[in-house]
Amino acid sequence: MFKDFLYKVLEIQEKFLRRRLSKTIGAKSFSSRKRQFSDGCTLDLNSMADAEKQELEDKLTNILKTYEYNPVRILDYIKSQGTKVVYLNDAKKILNPICENEGFIYPQKGAKALYLSLAANRTFKLKTDEMFMLSKGEINKYYFIYHFYNWYAFKHNIAGMDTESQDLLKKYLFTNSDTKELQLSEIYKLKDAIRQDKASIEFVVKLCRNYEGAKQALNKMQNEGSAKL
Repeated sequence: MFKDFLYKVLEIQEKFLRRRLSKTIGAKSFSSRKRQFSDGCTLDLNSMADAEKQELEDKLTNILKTYEYNPVRILDYIKSQGTKVVYLNDAKKILNPICENEGFIYPQKGAKALYLSLAANRTFKLKTDEMFMLSKGEINKYYFIYHFYNWYAFKHNIAGMDTESQDLLKKYLFTNSDTKELQLSEIYKLKDAIRQDKASIEFVVKLCRNYEGAKQALNKMQNEGSAKL
């Protein structure tokens, strides 16, 4: 059920935003990953993006294995990398007014930063660094891994995982704003944000499939014997 839900969210997001972006720039491709030519050489940025994505996922998988997919232990790792982790009684309720979900929150400025600083530690700040805000109690492992992926990609400066790109994604996904107002650079940022959101969801789905499949196989082997696996 969780996997089906993620696929549905991914499908809706991608179709919705691609349709709106296509109206803005017509039939032209809005991908920033194109072949570039210099002195007779061809550089395929699509291949570079794929290699970058695979390298990122390999590193993430190794970290998750090291900490046994345990959100609490992974959060300790996150804190060791300089990211603040805040636990609230009801993070979802507190974050709803500023259109944020509990989990990883990008650096903020202005009114949103002030709101977050007050919620986090009762201080007045107009600029906040990246942070995790979570409800006290048990953490959903797969929901958390989605946010861990985004945090890790942000820390490694992956295109589309910056505050501006993510704000564009939220704006054009959840409001009726006209994408015709976007500058070309903003279109590229939005495209990268869509691509990375898709990548993070696919990573969690693949992880869920592999982990649950391995667990079911192990249970079957323990209960029925390996000959019936």
